[in-house]
Amino acid sequence: MKWSEIRDAAMLDEIRKESIRQKVLIFKHSIHCGVSASVLSELENVWQDEEMQGLKPYFLDLIRYRSISNQIAEDFGVVHQSPQVIVIESGRAIYNSAHFGISYQELRNLAQSAT
Repeated sequence: MKWSEIRDAAMLDEIRKESIRQKVLIFKHSIHCGVSASVLSELENVWQDEEMQGLKPYFLDLIRYRSISNQIAEDFGVVHQSPQVIVIESGRAIYNSAHFGISYQELRNLAQSAT
């Protein structure tokens, strides 16, 4: 699994544009949260690139980049949570889940569904 790390707010515009061509996943992670570490580890362990080609993964360290996390919540109309996955398609959030509700199966279904 290859994460693209979100490090500045300008990347959100790039992500929005990219989501027109393919679905984008944003994983919001807190380094201070055991649940977040557990969910991240599980996702990375089960992720199969060939199954997930329809979903480009981005990673946000929300402790380091809290203002970007807040901007994501505002721009895509989701309530901030951690850990959290948000799937963006055509510039809008089509799915979000948090904590132990984050499901590889659901993400795989989204990755493999027609755009």
